[in-house]
Amino acid sequence: MTIHFDEIIDRRGTSCLKYDFAVERGYPKDILPFWVADMDFRTPQPVIDELTRRVQHGIFGYTDPKESYKETIVNWMTEHHGWTPSTRALIMTPGVVFALAAAVRCFTKPGDGVLLQQPVYYPFTEVIEQNGRQLVNSPLVLKDGHYEIDFADFEQKIKSGNVKLFLLCSPHNPAGRVWTKDELLRIAEICARHDVLIVADEIHHEFVRPGFRHTVLASLSPEIAARTITCTSPSKTFNLAGLQVSNIFIENDKLRRKFRAEVLAAGYSQPNALGLFAAQAAYEHGGKWLKELLAYIETNYQKTKAFLAENMPKVKLIEPEGTYLLWLDFSAYGLSDEELDDVIVHKANLWLDSGHIFGPAGSNFQRINIACPWQTLENGLEHLKAAFANR
Repeated sequence: MTIHFDEIIDRRGTSCLKYDFAVERGYPKDILPFWVADMDFRTPQPVIDELTRRVQHGIFGYTDPKESYKETIVNWMTEHHGWTPSTRALIMTPGVVFALAAAVRCFTKPGDGVLLQQPVYYPFTEVIEQNGRQLVNSPLVLKDGHYEIDFADFEQKIKSGNVKLFLLCSPHNPAGRVWTKDELLRIAEICARHDVLIVADEIHHEFVRPGFRHTVLASLSPEIAARTITCTSPSKTFNLAGLQVSNIFIENDKLRRKFRAEVLAAGYSQPNALGLFAAQAAYEHGGKWLKELLAYIETNYQKTKAFLAENMPKVKLIEPEGTYLLWLDFSAYGLSDEELDDVIVHKANLWLDSGHIFGPAGSNFQRINIACPWQTLENGLEHLKAAFANR
């Protein structure tokens, strides 16, 4: 199987959120998109083959995962993360954000506090506020280009904010942190002491740079697993977001029954038929593809880092430990968030994710997705360089 990550595939005209909805979202029609966490790479060929086989069958009725599906997911977690959840712990949802929202409704009441760590993936904020819960923020601390947890603040916010649930982003998006075992143990200990459940969004867990290792929070002890809802999905790993399949693990029987009831109450029961087959094929046959993908993204990162250092030294790149999303600090240019967005959009003709949507700590930052062919990324970086040339 030959893998061509340099291949440029035209995604326009496919109802692609990344490319086809710029005007609807207030951007110029021809803008170059590097915003949403969606790769410009074709999914592994075995996945395409399995989808083709399934489509040719021609019937797409209600579908449920058989035991072999569950065993495939557990085998992947065992091999790649040293974590072996039970198959009975698995509940499928159409997405991790869906699962986050369901957990907020399930395990808290209106008015309860839900903790997060900004700057953080902006749907975290949405699922808290749109469900009538109180957002409690323990912001990450940026120290010498590296984000850290202020554990004293973390615990104080839990005590003062009537916090019942903590949304953990691991690896952290957009800060790029891959949390250490010690950090995760300390988080879990504080949450247990104050009877706070943890929902761990681990969707980026395959995207870890050389020298770092992702630790599944629930793998640390049975006691921690009993207080954790672990959210995973093949959508980021294998670029399958549009097929809407996520695998949520809840070892605690009581919590799992309660969560399952909430999912059913939302009107979801059976998964997307094609998504189910695609996910199983990806986890069974996508290992080689993923290994080469990670190498390609690492090369893109090193090239981007060198480009910025040579051409835009005023931009501070936060050294990522994980994800394929880079967090760029433009504060040295002295622009307001509105002015920065204007330069990015109307001078550089780039669609990035504005830092301020990740919370106040994201002011003057921009997030860029580097999971695309280098030619595409280099073109975007050249646009960025030209727009800031005289600033």
